[in-house]
Amino acid sequence: MHGILPTTVDTVPAREHPELLAEPVTAALADLPADLELQAFPIDPELADTQALTDALGLSLEHSANCVLVAGSRAGEERIAACIVLATTKADVNKRVKKLLDVRKCSFMPMDRATGESGMEYGGIGPIGLPADWRILVDSRVVAQPAVVIGSGIRASKIVLSGADVARLPGVEVVEDLAIEV
Repeated sequence: MHGILPTTVDTVPAREHPELLAEPVTAALADLPADLELQAFPIDPELADTQALTDALGLSLEHSANCVLVAGSRAGEERIAACIVLATTKADVNKRVKKLLDVRKCSFMPMDRATGESGMEYGGIGPIGLPADWRILVDSRVVAQPAVVIGSGIRASKIVLSGADVARLPGVEVVEDLAIEV
């Protein structure tokens, strides 16, 4: 399943290696289906950003899923969502996400707030372990991938799993056309 990674990258079962995960991610593992296969692998923290990692490992951008956090409000109620999209696309925040959240205006969460409220490091934020009241919107193109690399919550590692398993994560909503091609 994880044939997207070069043979020089050694993966390990994420559940057995909490040192490769942020605390919120480790805590969330107990709520994941037992048969969900999560593999983790260490990286140089300087490679945490998608383009740097794909260049260094020779990965295809179609196998990297980015997580962007967005927020908007309606009638004084803030609505937050994590949008999981392939690196070949970008979340359609101004139209699709705004409509899904039913807000007048939707914007990217500032970095300090995103890291503070998620408990994850910038460049490592992923869909596992996010606050339970945040929506997790996943573009259907992510689910169609045989394997994708996602954030582990820290810059020094990544998680790889099947796109189908991304759809099985707690709270995930699979959305057609959540993203637009770039």
